[in-house]
Amino acid sequence: VVIDCFRLINHQMLMLGQEPRQTTSNIGHLNKPTITALIHGLNRHYYSIAINYRKNDLEQKMLLNFEKKKWLDGLKLTNFDKHTGDNETVVKEMLDLTEKYNKVIQEEFKSTEEEFAVNQVGKVDAKKRLEHDVDQVMTNNILQALGCMLATVVF
Repeated sequence: VVIDCFRLINHQMLMLGQEPRQTTSNIGHLNKPTITALIHGLNRHYYSIAINYRKNDLEQKMLLNFEKKKWLDGLKLTNFDKHTGDNETVVKEMLDLTEKYNKVIQEEFKSTEEEFAVNQVGKVDAKKRLEHDVDQVMTNNILQALGCMLATVVF
């Protein structure tokens, strides 16, 4: 981990002609400041030092487990009204995406490969988005149904 740390420059030392920076062996770790940083007062009011820090195994393990999901998270039921509303919105999006994908296929047959590639730059890839939405809806519905069945059997 490399941290960028800042220290204030004492203007009185600067007026006396003394170097305000503490010197360390940071050769090779100096980064050229951006124009924005210079405008905000870098090397005038403060200066930057790069600090190298290594994590031990325990710290690394802790950071990796920070937002780790538990196996029980998949079995939690969502509110049925919210689940139904989410399903309806995603299905409407899927309908729109299938129409867009149909238009893309028709355009692909009408134009050459280069023209088609140029026309698709910056547009949403309807096929990938449709695959993602189908996967999301199927996963959510399967998890909701499984959670419901388990809840009725267990409780």
